[in-house]
Amino acid sequence: MVHLRDTLVQVAVQVATEAAGLVESTRRTAVRDVATKSSATDPVTAGDRAAERLVRTRLAELRPGEPVLGEEEGADAGSSGDGVCWVVDPIDGTVNYLYGFPWYSVSVAAQVDGVSVAGAVVEPASGRCWSAARGQGATLDGVPLRVSSTDRLDLTLLATGFGYRAERRTRQAALISRLLGQVRDVRRTGSAALDLCMVAAGWVDAFVEHGLNPWDWAAGSLIAEEAGADVLLPGAGELGGAIFAATPGISAQLRNALVAAGAADVE
Repeated sequence: MVHLRDTLVQVAVQVATEAAGLVESTRRTAVRDVATKSSATDPVTAGDRAAERLVRTRLAELRPGEPVLGEEEGADAGSSGDGVCWVVDPIDGTVNYLYGFPWYSVSVAAQVDGVSVAGAVVEPASGRCWSAARGQGATLDGVPLRVSSTDRLDLTLLATGFGYRAERRTRQAALISRLLGQVRDVRRTGSAALDLCMVAAGWVDAFVEHGLNPWDWAAGSLIAEEAGADVLLPGAGELGGAIFAATPGISAQLRNALVAAGAADVE
């Protein structure tokens, strides 16, 4: 299994890096072709579609027969003897990409039985590559990552995000407003995959967000976990549908604060 994970993380890095190159090189023209999905504030660009096609093509070449779940084209009907399924977000942070705000990423993860075992998150604008294989740690451009050592809730820098629909954003904002007096501050960047990587690097102490899909967190959650974060996946605990990652020193305190603030009711 270790050999398989080594292979999978190498493939994830290779494919995500190639897709990131395409995303960045075509951004100026790709953002002229924009449609919407769940709401008028939920865009999809030609860059999203082209990047996912590239990822699917390369995975079919490098890992033939393994199914892919992607944000833009859904799930395909592949089958794999080793149980591997690829989970892909061709551009996580499409609104940032559309505006030219350089905080978006390509996320590629390999899962076995629904559990992420390898993944890569690549930032097209900077070229930085975050990666991890289960049980083998996480790195940023080959340098090992470790979460922060924060052990006080009042000194916790918390990252979060908001959904596309106004009703959900309103509930999420109310939750965060109830936490603002208990933490150091809040950051909202617009890419859940990179927010999870920031936890891994110790650039923030924790991340929480409701309403995400597996492609948003499949790679980033593994990177955070392998860097030492406590990770709670959507539906797996007392926070309802939230993804949660935090340095262990404040994990329990923050979860308790989120529960008291009504996190389980934000969907």
